[in-house]
Amino acid sequence: MKTMTCADLGGPCGLEHRAETADEIIQAQDRHLKEAVKAGDEAHVPAREDMKGRWRHPKKSLDWYNGVKSAFAELPAS
Repeated sequence: MKTMTCADLGGPCGLEHRAETADEIIQAQDRHLKEAVKAGDEAHVPAREDMKGRWRHPKKSLDWYNGVKSAFAELPAS
């Protein structure tokens, strides 16, 4: 398991996501952003909009995705 925070993934808070793969971390961040915005957390709106754009335009978002995968790979397992 490895840990990345919402802020590590471009969000505004320090909520920790733990997962076995970078893809699982990204999916956890997506769920977190959806839930935060649905609960009325305005600070998460820009990150949520960015994430929605990534899902809609994955080829344009490859730099972000590859950056997350690289950062995840460098993390120590816990």
